[in-house]
Amino acid sequence: MKIRVGFGFDVHQLVEGRDLWLGGIRLEHTKGLLGHSDADVLIHALCDALLGAANMRDIGYHFPDTAGEFKNIDSKILLKDTVALIATKGYRIGNIDATICAEQPKLKAHIPLMQQTLADVMGIDVDDVSIKATTTEKLGFTGRQEGISAYATVLIEK
Repeated sequence: MKIRVGFGFDVHQLVEGRDLWLGGIRLEHTKGLLGHSDADVLIHALCDALLGAANMRDIGYHFPDTAGEFKNIDSKILLKDTVALIATKGYRIGNIDATICAEQPKLKAHIPLMQQTLADVMGIDVDDVSIKATTTEKLGFTGRQEGISAYATVLIEK
């Protein structure tokens, strides 16, 4: 068996008038993330980690923000397509470990649904999806609630 590890990072600005999507679920919040798609930073970080592990470039290469077909797209579709892309090289997901950095909203209560949602989209066991949430202790753009970032590490197997 061949295993590979990938790392992904994404950040989006918080703005008025947008829904907040994180980990494939819609959260009640006064602001949402600005982006060409639904701007789900966690899913975007996961896609980059998966593509990187398979040496298949990045999310922007496969799903460019200049393409109309991806305007306001549900990022779960991008994740499902990413899993299919790595499968073309014979890879499947072993596990993921991800962290969301946000001051607000508090995410603890939402993590189990995010885990289940992402596991369903990726076709893996929920026990193979680790999601953590943290703040930046009111420091930087995250601390000022100007944006949200996410980090993801994945293990893929062939």
